[in-house]
Amino acid sequence: MRTHVHPIGKRNMEIRSLIFLLVGLLSTAEMVVAERGYFRRPSIHGDTIVFTAEGDLWRVSAAGGNAIRLTSHLEQELDAAISPDGRFVAYSASYEGPREVYVLPIDGGRPRRITYDGETSGVRVRGWSPEGRVLYATRHFSTLPNTQLVLVHPGTLEQERVPLAQASDADWTPKRSGMVFTRLAKQSSSTKRYHGGSVENLWHYYDGQPEAIPLTADYTGTSREPMIWNQRVYFASDRDGTMNLWSMKLDGTDLQQITKHKGFDVMGPALDDGRIVYQLGADLMLVDLADPRPSVVSIKLVSDFEHTREKWIEEPMDYLDSYSLSTDGKRLAVAARGHVFVLPTGSGRAVQVTRKQGVRYRSVSFMPGSNEILALSDESGEMEFWQFNARGNTAPEQLTDNGNIFRYAPNPSPDGKWFAFTDKNFHLWIHDVEAGKTRRIDTSDMYNFYDLQWSHDSQWLAYVANGDNQMSRVWIWNVKEQTSFPVTTERTESYSPTWSPDGKWLYFLSDRNLVSSVRSPWGNLQPEPYFDKRTQIFQLALR
Repeated sequence: MRTHVHPIGKRNMEIRSLIFLLVGLLSTAEMVVAERGYFRRPSIHGDTIVFTAEGDLWRVSAAGGNAIRLTSHLEQELDAAISPDGRFVAYSASYEGPREVYVLPIDGGRPRRITYDGETSGVRVRGWSPEGRVLYATRHFSTLPNTQLVLVHPGTLEQERVPLAQASDADWTPKRSGMVFTRLAKQSSSTKRYHGGSVENLWHYYDGQPEAIPLTADYTGTSREPMIWNQRVYFASDRDGTMNLWSMKLDGTDLQQITKHKGFDVMGPALDDGRIVYQLGADLMLVDLADPRPSVVSIKLVSDFEHTREKWIEEPMDYLDSYSLSTDGKRLAVAARGHVFVLPTGSGRAVQVTRKQGVRYRSVSFMPGSNEILALSDESGEMEFWQFNARGNTAPEQLTDNGNIFRYAPNPSPDGKWFAFTDKNFHLWIHDVEAGKTRRIDTSDMYNFYDLQWSHDSQWLAYVANGDNQMSRVWIWNVKEQTSFPVTTERTESYSPTWSPDGKWLYFLSDRNLVSSVRSPWGNLQPEPYFDKRTQIFQLALR
């Protein structure tokens, strides 16, 4: 018996089949994308690369392909360095509490701990010496918070301190006649294009010379991760605006640029036999110095990608960036995991205000008495202030366009016509919402401004600034006159200003009660004076 299929039913079946096919293709595409990992901190020896992904160490051919997982501990392994004979990998990990140095056979096996420097030493593996000892950086032997270099034998655990008072990373010149090194460790922030006092730069030390010679004194930015090959020093530097690979002779002359990446920085370069592997974004790149055109190392992780699965968040507050309560107290704006949400404080629905991917939103603030929300966004490429509707049903509006550095949370005036904010340059700004203009009203050379408070009539802004003697002082700025002046002395600490509702008083805290709880005379054998109740509440008459 033949079954007749109606044309419409047949068409529906075809459509369903196409949908299933598309779903299958999408699933396959997702699987292919998922196989790409985030690869960091590589090391190279011959045709073998060891790197960190998913918090573990992996091994892969320099030509790419399937990577083999070498470690599986819950703690993170970093700073891999392959031994000169290619048999072992040294790395840093915190298996037993403090971060220490471990050595692992490159074909797999049980790691062996080879340092016991302790919790505050900041141990980081920096490589191997030509004769097969592990070089690592530590603060364990310094009486000051200085990083120094130490050699440790992986078999006997015998240690030798490199005779440099300050050294964070290094590579040896031929025949171990000296070394090129960086004095200071990477400064703690992630600020790009850093030119401050903790900047990394290169020095050359010869055995027997009285002191090291600076190699990069001509540049005030970062030069780090020295690698020596064929009488030249290869290193990473941001002297063209992005961290790239550069080289020079051992005396600091004949500077040459190797890579010319824009945007993502070259990170964690490692050299062996004329080839350098490094991290760029989420990928590993390989460059042959004989033909310095970088190529991507195509890596496939043979993994279940556990870290990409959806999971239950036990402590959601850990992911909260900022929050702001509406004027009527019925709604709460929150920024979490890069997006802005509005939640009801009672019954009601939650609204996801922002949905654009690849953009981070942070530092939310309800505009007083309105349905609008202020937030910082990097959508334009800089940290700018944007305005969003709390219902999420209208397009956002960009309010500022002059950002060139990290900015902090906005502080809107009660009438919603102004908002104040600070930035990482220690500048204090006022933005006129109606006019769309931003004005800098104060600058500091020492500390940022804080405790920003608007008066109830939105005509005055109180804030705290530190003077040349580092004492905190309350200042007020007037909207009409566009000027600011101090209202407290610079001889005592004053902070936390708050306006009275009628505008007649300014309340603040000040550390002026200098009465010691230890009675005099103190003498050589008595305790020092102890001021345990310095802070009191003060009020200043304004009218």
